[in-house]
Amino acid sequence: MEGNRSLLGEVWDYLKVRKKWWLLPIIILIILAAALIIFGQSSALSPFIYALG
Repeated sequence: MEGNRSLLGEVWDYLKVRKKWWLLPIIILIILAAALIIFGQSSALSPFIYALG
């Protein structure tokens, strides 16, 4: 049974089956923005990241 698939695997299969390759850059940008927010909250780089925005 395929009940134990990861979210990343599900998204990849959706992109392959539905041929929605234009969604890939959007997903990558959302993941990068989320990582920037998470790492920007509690690091020594916070003032520099804040200056970029």
